[in-house]
Amino acid sequence: MGDNHQWRVSELLRQDVQQPLSNNRLTGGRNRMKFFVTGVGGQLGHDVMNELLKRGHEGVGSDIQENYSGVADGSDVTKAPYVSLDITDKEAVEKIILEINPDAVIHCAAWTAVDLAEDEDKQEKVRSINAGGTQNIAEVCKKLDCKMTYISTDYVFDGQGTEPWKPDCKEYAPLNVYGKTKLEGELAVSETLEKYFIVRIAWVFGLNGKNFIKTMLNVGKNHDTVRVVNDQIGTPTYTYDLARLLVDMNESEKYGYYHATNEGGYISWYDFTKEIYRQAGYTTEVLPVTTAEYGLSKAARPFNSRLEKNKLVEAGFKPLPAWQDALSRYLKEIEK
Repeated sequence: MGDNHQWRVSELLRQDVQQPLSNNRLTGGRNRMKFFVTGVGGQLGHDVMNELLKRGHEGVGSDIQENYSGVADGSDVTKAPYVSLDITDKEAVEKIILEINPDAVIHCAAWTAVDLAEDEDKQEKVRSINAGGTQNIAEVCKKLDCKMTYISTDYVFDGQGTEPWKPDCKEYAPLNVYGKTKLEGELAVSETLEKYFIVRIAWVFGLNGKNFIKTMLNVGKNHDTVRVVNDQIGTPTYTYDLARLLVDMNESEKYGYYHATNEGGYISWYDFTKEIYRQAGYTTEVLPVTTAEYGLSKAARPFNSRLEKNKLVEAGFKPLPAWQDALSRYLKEIEK
């Protein structure tokens, strides 16, 4: 992390209004907050930055790339302050976050290539990002006494059975390297901090990146039939909807573990594909197959990705809309 990066952070901070944020009120009586968001080059970070800026909060985004490299859609995140940061560089993480001095960090950056994570020559890097990088951020949040949000996954569990996983379940048994390292990240946060939100999600899709919907639309254009597994069960998560919830959480002090996916009922990837094609107007035939019939992937996949979300409502948060509605809105967005 060279001097150039440090100069850029200082320049960003000079743009700030030099007054206590507690005196800076937003509509509805909420305090204006300063956020630091990692992974803004990805699906969720992109939407989180746009949501918090829309509400009048201040946000500094970051990712590993020298400049913002997400979708150039002209939204607020593309024009917001940005700093390049390698979260595995402990010294750089401390220097930059201390200088930005946020009220809250929303940590969206992660290694998410599940199959690649199984390669022996990648595992050290995966762990350094998902566990080590998260630990680096958590330690700075502790120094600043600021909030931290960590995005996790149902992969921390063994993916067996049919009972939905509860947010405070501690029966961890990850099936693969990705799940193990995300669990290590969870523990880094929960064992270092008290003011944290650990939010597990599943089957993520958003504008800014690759996802299942985009893949299946491309496949459906070129094939009369597609085979899709029908024995892995869960619910999708639209990053646009999740971003609203994450900012809601950070405007509160209702810390802890949560599960957050769209409502609309548990489905299989087969069910999801059928609805994608129905809404998109495709006539492609979808054939259900078991995971065994489809062929094993390099990394074991959970059969049970059902996440129980009652705790959201109990804490007073608004659940995400139905996944069918989310899919409809998303398809309209990607057509623009």
